Amino acid sequence: MVNLENVSFAYDKIMTISNLSFNIDKGEFVAVIGSNGAGKSTLCKLLNGILKPSSGSVVINCMDTRTTKTSTLAKHIGFLFQNPDRQICKNTVEEEILFGLELAFNDKNLIKERLEDTLAAFEFDKDSNPFYLSRGERQRIALASLIAVEPEILILDEPTTGLDYNECIGIMEIIKKLNSKGVTVIMISHDMELVLDYAKRVLVISEGKLIANGETKKIFRMPEVLDQASILPAQIVQMALRLGEGFEDVFNIEEMISAISKKMN
Repeated sequence: MVNLENVSFAYDKIMTISNLSFNIDKGEFVAVIGSNGAGKSTLCKLLNGILKPSSGSVVINCMDTRTTKTSTLAKHIGFLFQNPDRQICKNTVEEEILFGLELAFNDKNLIKERLEDTLAAFEFDKDSNPFYLSRGERQRIALASLIAVEPEILILDEPTTGLDYNECIGIMEIIKKLNSKGVTVIMISHDMELVLDYAKRVLVISEGKLIANGETKKIFRMPEVLDQASILPAQIVQMALRLGEGFEDVFNIEEMISAISKKMN
């Protein structure tokens, strides 16, 4: 579904992405991790066609982003910005959700059905002004407007920044449910707890280069790779690494308790 071959990109002749190659299959949940300035956001803009590669190819669902209009790609790819205020542009929740639907579809009955289903699923007041709501609610509205269009690929740029714990879990459980229905999810995140809990595979980016690509749990037990990318693994994994033998398969609280019990016995 997503294929990059030898992709490089430069801003004003300064290389920010260098010779990236990887594939993402339909229905995967993949996290892109790395330090600030590593090239993660640039990569996501390459994936949805906002940016075109300086060299190499980006193919999304058999469409080359160099030759495919961004508006065409947008019918297949939903992009959730880190800041919902950069995405929301209407004065009511209903208008915001309609905006994307009317761009994607011509069938008025389908648009009405999708609108009503989305409002019901998220329990929105359709007449509410998004800009008067909390950061978490605005993020939910931005996500809902994408889900209403039913994209095949969902790209998330730090989807939980600025949210409290309950808001964070609420957003991620919606995304998890979409993924279980076959939506491909690509998520940028600095929250390694979140990555461990939801992503099945991780791409590690450092200075614009892909330095690791593999199962999340395996990558989190590769300190030399994470050090190179200036990343600390989730706290439970950090503790397991320090404890050493007998804690190799510890990735959550339950597994930690089990491993400690075995050691004590």
